[in-house]
Amino acid sequence: MKSTRQEIPPGTIGFDIDGVVADTMEAFIRMARDDYDKDIRPDEITDFMVEQCLDLDPRVIEEIFSRLMDDPVGEKMLPMKGAVETIRDLAGLAPVIFITARPRFSPIADWLHLHLGDETFNRCHLVASGDHDNKAEHIRAQGLKFFVDDRARTCRDLAAETGITPIVYEQPWNHKRHRLLTVRNWQAIRDMCAI
Repeated sequence: MKSTRQEIPPGTIGFDIDGVVADTMEAFIRMARDDYDKDIRPDEITDFMVEQCLDLDPRVIEEIFSRLMDDPVGEKMLPMKGAVETIRDLAGLAPVIFITARPRFSPIADWLHLHLGDETFNRCHLVASGDHDNKAEHIRAQGLKFFVDDRARTCRDLAAETGITPIVYEQPWNHKRHRLLTVRNWQAIRDMCAI
């Protein structure tokens, strides 16, 4: 079901980081090209587990993702278009919650702080869960009713939870892998939150 006609009260929606707030795909493709001389097109990344769809040495994949985990600021990872502005506007209405499967808090907190600035960052709460499969407990603990994630499996699992509505942030690796509420960009999120 692809629709953005649902109105979501600010403070009830949370966000994954990679592939939703952070343009991890752009960083991965850029690093593969610049540092490993491998050209990858976005439409080639058809699986969340990129080693399943790319003809790329698994050690290279692991090294790129490790670098992005350890130092997203130094690797110049960018925010998704419209994410910063929308998050700033949401934070002016209610605290904004991020729940990421990243295992380490500080590197991604530093990245968020850099892009959001002091005032907005101080109105945000970040959970580094360390696991894709335990987000529901953190979503419930934060009192969220809606959660935006790019991983189709996470969203399907959340759909089975009472009181949580998953929203899939459309990416090549989740295309046609679900029948859930979908957004294509941050403008769609703005529209859903009526800001």
